Amino acid sequence: LSRSSSASNDETRSPPRRLMRSALRVSQRAHRLRPQSAPGAPASVAEAARGALAAAVSSRAYHAPLREMNFLLYDVHNFEGHYKGLNEEVLTPCDRETVDMVVDATKTMCEDVLAPLNEGGDRVGSVWKDPNTVVTAPGFKDAYKMYAENGWQALSFPEQYGGQGLPMSLALVQSEMIAAANWTWLMFPGLSKGAINTIIAHGSEDLKDEWLPSLISGEMTGTMCLTEPQCGSDLGQVTTKAVPIDGAEGEYSISGTKIFISCGEHDMTDNIVHCVLARLPDAPAGTAGISLFLVPKRLKTGELNNLGTSRIEDKMGCHGSPTCQLEFEGAKGWLIGTPNRGLNHMFTFINTSRLGTAVQGIAAAELAFQNSLWYAKERRSMRSLSGSKEPDQVADAIIHQPSVRTMLLTQKAVAEGGRSMVYECAKIADLMQQAEYAGDDAAVKQHDGRLAFLTPILKGFLTEVGKEAADLGIQVYGGHGYIKDNKAEQVFRDVRIASLWEGTTQIQALDLLGRKIMLGKLKPINEHAAGLRAQCTPYLTSSDSQLRSHAWSVLYHSMEWQYLTYRVAMRAASDKEAISSSSVDYLMYSGYVTLAAHWLEMEAAASRGGPEEPDFYKAKRQTSEFVFERLLPRTRAHKAGILASVQSALDVSPDAFSFDHAR
Repeated sequence: LSRSSSASNDETRSPPRRLMRSALRVSQRAHRLRPQSAPGAPASVAEAARGALAAAVSSRAYHAPLREMNFLLYDVHNFEGHYKGLNEEVLTPCDRETVDMVVDATKTMCEDVLAPLNEGGDRVGSVWKDPNTVVTAPGFKDAYKMYAENGWQALSFPEQYGGQGLPMSLALVQSEMIAAANWTWLMFPGLSKGAINTIIAHGSEDLKDEWLPSLISGEMTGTMCLTEPQCGSDLGQVTTKAVPIDGAEGEYSISGTKIFISCGEHDMTDNIVHCVLARLPDAPAGTAGISLFLVPKRLKTGELNNLGTSRIEDKMGCHGSPTCQLEFEGAKGWLIGTPNRGLNHMFTFINTSRLGTAVQGIAAAELAFQNSLWYAKERRSMRSLSGSKEPDQVADAIIHQPSVRTMLLTQKAVAEGGRSMVYECAKIADLMQQAEYAGDDAAVKQHDGRLAFLTPILKGFLTEVGKEAADLGIQVYGGHGYIKDNKAEQVFRDVRIASLWEGTTQIQALDLLGRKIMLGKLKPINEHAAGLRAQCTPYLTSSDSQLRSHAWSVLYHSMEWQYLTYRVAMRAASDKEAISSSSVDYLMYSGYVTLAAHWLEMEAAASRGGPEEPDFYKAKRQTSEFVFERLLPRTRAHKAGILASVQSALDVSPDAFSFDHAR
């Protein structure tokens, strides 16, 4: 798709003009959408105190970390140079002014509109009314209307279908901010992006022309429908049927039950486009017989399709997004792509969601860190063992305690290092997007292979450590973290699903070690380790002793990573269970090495930092030292797990796990 294929020269050559209108609308409408306090004064001193606490907590809902983001965007990853290197005949030009405009407008939307809605999304949630009606949490619908009207959904999609054609990375940077402000709200437009990408990649021209403009404008939203009551990750068991409709060429009757369908029904748009896995008559058994279909809630005539929501799940968290059970009862649908290639096509959607779920992990770490830091600076308890730090106060703030600082620095290291990991993938996604639009199949294959290797690491590792950071958020608060009013526990409940959906951590680990590395004949890890060694080389002889030491550490771990891979491969040659037994430890080892490699680059960028912000750059170097001294050593335990005997997990028979129950 060429940039010149649709919109006028004025619109495409001056993206800031279009974005400026969006930015101004966001600023003007944010105040009107901001939740207002109830009128009237508290009736008692206790209520006044509670109200003051609630106001203080609310004011800390989310603050966009722009300084941290700019450091990564410009000092570490050089997005300015990256965008200059993109082909302007394929993607709309993007410069620092454009990026800053998007980020600033998103900051306003997140802080003033979305973050204040987060608690209501949790407390009130979505409410099922009837098979075609689910009412979303207060304020969600209005916020989505503002988002769609301002063109944010269209940011990185082709101009041919109404998009703005900007690089995909810009939308990913924006989504990380929204995810931290209000994850469950983001799920509605986020899932739509997966549907859009899937239709662009595999849909017929007729399907694209008919459905993409409304999805890209935000007039409609999208979902993916994979899971059924009898099958989750093992999609070979899918039984939903797709039968050709006589006399209606290209149309199919879809029947079956799908469960765990996030945002499967809601009131934010009038129509919802479902991407549904189903079987054609006489299709082969297993995953080889699955096809993919586009099934809308409403047909183009406005008539309701034959599908509905029979229930929404009562979940631990993510109450703001309805998780639906959908009943397809002869619903009309259209084939996406090639018959019996549905699972392959759906992986376009799945991989979009997996990268989005990695964003969920770092967003939870960021939000938990922000909540924890405020509290640790204000909560006073005891005195520091090395002597009073605040002698004029009744006690020292708990941030002076080393054990509390360890928790805070873990959160900070995960949030900032994880953000860097996502930004790296965002740049690769831009190159892949450009290659796809230009029809460069060789470049697409190269970039897709790189993303395929990194995605399970990001999805699996960042959701695990994001979950840990959220748990630490409760721990910093102590008993107060267990109280809902302080919001720490909501962060944990909302992120707990991240290591489960879009493939559990165990599935991601098998994908990384088994499918990507072993089936790739070790080529992916060999290429990645070579890249790490090349990254370290300039710093191995640095005059900066800390940077030099950390570079040697990453170099050592890159070689050990390869060695451990070869050990697993040798064992798997005689015992295939060695892959499964080692896989989770292998994924976590991979994640910690990757995190450390990114902190090495962040430390190097901080060492080059100018004199205008010495404290900022000093803090970066200090956090990097924490990562290498406290977090990277976790690889020692994971190494032991990788090399542990398979039999230590398999020798206990199923009947011997308990002699009291489950017998």
